[in-house]
Amino acid sequence: MASGIFAILDDIAALMDDVAVTSKVAASKTAGILGDDLAVNAEKATGFLASREIPVLWAITKGSFINKLIIVPIILTLNAYFPEVIKYILILGGFYLAYEGVEKIVEFLFHRAKKGHEVIVEEKAEVGNVEEKSKVKSAIITDFILSIEIVIIALSTVLEEGLPMQIMTVSIIALIATIGVYGIVALIVRMDDAGYKLIRQSNDKGVVSKLGHFLVNALPWVIKALGVIGTIALLLVSGEIFAHYIDYLHDVLTSLPNLLKNAIFGLVGGILVLIVITSIKKIISLAKG
Repeated sequence: MASGIFAILDDIAALMDDVAVTSKVAASKTAGILGDDLAVNAEKATGFLASREIPVLWAITKGSFINKLIIVPIILTLNAYFPEVIKYILILGGFYLAYEGVEKIVEFLFHRAKKGHEVIVEEKAEVGNVEEKSKVKSAIITDFILSIEIVIIALSTVLEEGLPMQIMTVSIIALIATIGVYGIVALIVRMDDAGYKLIRQSNDKGVVSKLGHFLVNALPWVIKALGVIGTIALLLVSGEIFAHYIDYLHDVLTSLPNLLKNAIFGLVGGILVLIVITSIKKIISLAKG
């Protein structure tokens, strides 16, 4: 009896060692997409009132956990029975990410600056926290698409392993993706609070005070940088999906560096979706009018 228990414990220890090795490989493979995930979600989690930053971030984090709980079993099941479907899911997700990126570019280029009285009127017209809920919903949807990519890439590193190994490896990467990404985002959005605290504790004197002022002054620039990086990340991630999973594009623009090629694919894909969505909206508007 005792020898049997020790044998089971030995098997469990060996399995955990194997999981640690496969998780390390999977983490290295998903490092790029995790960086993109951080940039995109950090940009989406900022821009709220200071009192709402943590509650909003927590709402997005909970949505991300739910996304992983939905995605992991579905991807594992599809991989077991319908592996070809995964490719088309990725392509559709790529078009959504590309559209998000292009929409941000269009908004930046053609957004009309609002006058003071317009802003006041719009703020009065807002009911409750509708805008906040809309931003949270958008962030969770984007997280869902990026999570699919992360889970599939992690799974690709353990395709030759058994199902228990696949489940454990993919689950660990999914947890790291959520806790790591949103933990860092939480640190970013609270930079100014940490800075103010350092300034108060040092009585606004010395090196500590200078560090506090640096954190406070750096936050707006970090947020702007994340907005740019997040938009670029959306285009690059979507473009990479297109390049890998759309056969026709394998032999297109082969002379260009991969980053530039992926950016072009993402930009073109986003523009196509934007045209389709804009056309549908105009048709619906005409039909109603």
